[in-house]
Amino acid sequence: MPVPVPRQRAVPAAERGPAQVSAVALTEEAHRDTAALGAALTVLLVEDDPSGALVPELRDSADRPLRVRTARNLTEAGRLLTPDVQCILLDLALPATGRTGTDTEDADELAVLRQVLELAPRHAVIALTASGDAERGAEAVRVGAQDYLFRDELDSRLLSRAIRYAVERKRSDTAERRLAEGRLRAQENRRLERGLLPTPLLEGAGLRFAARYRPGRSRALLGGDFYDAVRTPDGTVHAMIGDVCGHGPDEAALGVELRIAWRALTLAGLCGDDLLGTLQEVLEHERSDEEIFATLCTVDIAPDGRRAGLCLAGHPAPLLIRPGAAPAPRLLPFDNNGPALGLLPGARWPRTQVELGAEWSLMLYTDGLIEGRTSPGGPRLGQDGMVDMIRRQLSEGLRGEDLLRAAVSEVRHLNGDELTDDVAVVVLDRVA
Repeated sequence: MPVPVPRQRAVPAAERGPAQVSAVALTEEAHRDTAALGAALTVLLVEDDPSGALVPELRDSADRPLRVRTARNLTEAGRLLTPDVQCILLDLALPATGRTGTDTEDADELAVLRQVLELAPRHAVIALTASGDAERGAEAVRVGAQDYLFRDELDSRLLSRAIRYAVERKRSDTAERRLAEGRLRAQENRRLERGLLPTPLLEGAGLRFAARYRPGRSRALLGGDFYDAVRTPDGTVHAMIGDVCGHGPDEAALGVELRIAWRALTLAGLCGDDLLGTLQEVLEHERSDEEIFATLCTVDIAPDGRRAGLCLAGHPAPLLIRPGAAPAPRLLPFDNNGPALGLLPGARWPRTQVELGAEWSLMLYTDGLIEGRTSPGGPRLGQDGMVDMIRRQLSEGLRGEDLLRAAVSEVRHLNGDELTDDVAVVVLDRVA
């Protein structure tokens, strides 16, 4: 039966890593802000002087008049605070407003500023205070205003420049805050994903274990590939590797669920066809779409380490490496390859008995290792190309972690670009 190969697809924005999404969003916002700067600024003046003489005629850097709207209180300010307003000029002498809309005496001299900042958290604010009251102005900046000016020392040039500065500073502060939030989310996601990678349970098995994992999803640590290895109380070592079709966070989450289910079912004593049938039920209940499937390779190594049972569910066959002057890796039999999980209800997965010998290395891998190109635009590496590559690397003395690192690095180099599919490779070594 041919091996189902998950379809490749472009990674949409919803599947990009958090830091990548934040960077894209900030770039788009920067373009919008640049376009906004090309238009005349609109300023909202909040002060209770009915003459409106507090602010002189304002002009921007292109000598265009600035649009000024005037509100006598915070209620009017809320009505005039439309999306085209970029800056608020606030007279700190204006009384604060209680929740009922009436003036209230507040021991906090900056209560009106706090209310404006709550009303318009995304707008630049310039506080206007009495001449010589620099301490109050500085406190206003500490609370959240972008700048402060003295009411009786305003002139058109000074105020126009202060408004442009305040708008730019607010935009810079907002972009910096969002970037920091994006980085924090990215760090939290990386910690979460790192915690979801398995820790093999092989104490007392007498085997060396090595793994290499590289998700195709940009800036992620976890993809749709998954692997695990455990030793059951009877001394049998069970190992598996699998691949959920697709590369997004949903597929990564499903891969984690299948791995955890595999470990629990294996420790509970299930093996072979019974195990894979139960895993298929888990996949059918947990997948978000009926077209989603997963390939899987499981091996159960006898306590004496000389033979193993092999089950393949639409997955590439493992590579068996025996020691010698000229190592000759070979693919294990794949004639009894059953269907991928989630494709055929009631499917069965035959178990093939494999002789391993006294000393050996067993390499399990996902198709990300063989689907890369041998050159940009060239043919795919394939299983035969992988066998030749591993044979050469073994002849160079590479083993374990070094072998896996070199294999993944060479596949990426041959492909001429970053691999778009997830790659997972596991090696179990037994030395007599």
